[in-house]
Amino acid sequence: MEAAPRSIPKHVVLVHGACHGGWCWYKVAARLRSSSSPAAAAGAYRVATPDLAASGVDGRRLREVPTFREYTGPLLGVLRSLPDGEKAVLVGHSLGGLSVALAAEEFPEKVAAVVFLCAFMPDCTSPPSHVLQQYADGNWVAQLDNEVKPQDADDKLPASFMFGPRFTEQNVYQLCSKEDIILGKSLIRVGSVFLEDLQIQQPLSKIRYGSVPKVYIVCKEDRTLPEGFQRWMVSNSPVDEMKEIDDADHMAMLSTPDKVAACIMDIAEKYS
Repeated sequence: MEAAPRSIPKHVVLVHGACHGGWCWYKVAARLRSSSSPAAAAGAYRVATPDLAASGVDGRRLREVPTFREYTGPLLGVLRSLPDGEKAVLVGHSLGGLSVALAAEEFPEKVAAVVFLCAFMPDCTSPPSHVLQQYADGNWVAQLDNEVKPQDADDKLPASFMFGPRFTEQNVYQLCSKEDIILGKSLIRVGSVFLEDLQIQQPLSKIRYGSVPKVYIVCKEDRTLPEGFQRWMVSNSPVDEMKEIDDADHMAMLSTPDKVAACIMDIAEKYS
C-alpha cells in the first residue's frame, strides 16, 4: 500500500508595524493555528510572528539598529531558515509592508505571496521611502501627540517615532476593545520609520520583488493610513488582488481578527 503523499505545510509569517511587536497578531495567529479549514486540519499552517529588531521583546535598543535592513533582520532570518522548496505567505501591517517587501526582494524564491494589510507598499521605480514621503507630504492625518525625535546630535541615526496616547486611541485602535487598547498602550515601544535610511536605498527590483504575487487588504475605517491613501498606493503599484474589510480600523488584526484570518487563509490557499 502506497503511503499518502506528504503534505507540505503552508507557512504564514505575520509582520508587525512601527512601535509594535509580534504580540499584536495574537488573535489572528490563534485563529490560523486552530482553523477548521481543510488545510489547517491537515496541519498545513505554520504561523510565525517575529519581533523585528528593537521591537516587542527583542532585547536591542533602537540606537543599536541604525538601518532598516537590520531592523528587518529577524524576518529575513525566518525566510533564510525555510527548507529548500518551501515558501511562505508574508503579511505586513503598516510599516511592516516595507519589511515584507524587502524580504521578497531578498528571497523571492521563498515567498508565495506578499500581503499588505493597510500597509505601506513600495513600487519598483522609487526608493522605498517614496510612500512614506507621499504620506507625510499629503497631510493625510493630523499627527496629534505623536513624537518624532532625533536620536543623536549629528543625525547619524534615524529619528525615533512614538505613537502618542491620544493618537493611539483616536486613530490607531479606535474600533478595538478597551482591553486591546490598554494592551497596546502598555506594550508599544519607541521605534522608527527609518526614513533617512530608506531615502538612500535603490528601488526594489521588478525581477525579484516585482515577480512575487501581491495582495492588498484595504481597511476602510483606518484613520492612520486612510482608505484613500491605501487605494493611492494600489493605483501607484498595481497588485494581483485587492480585498476589503469594511469595519476594520488600523489595528485590523485586533478589531476584526476573524475577517483578517479569513483573508489570509484564502490567500494562502490560492497562492501557496
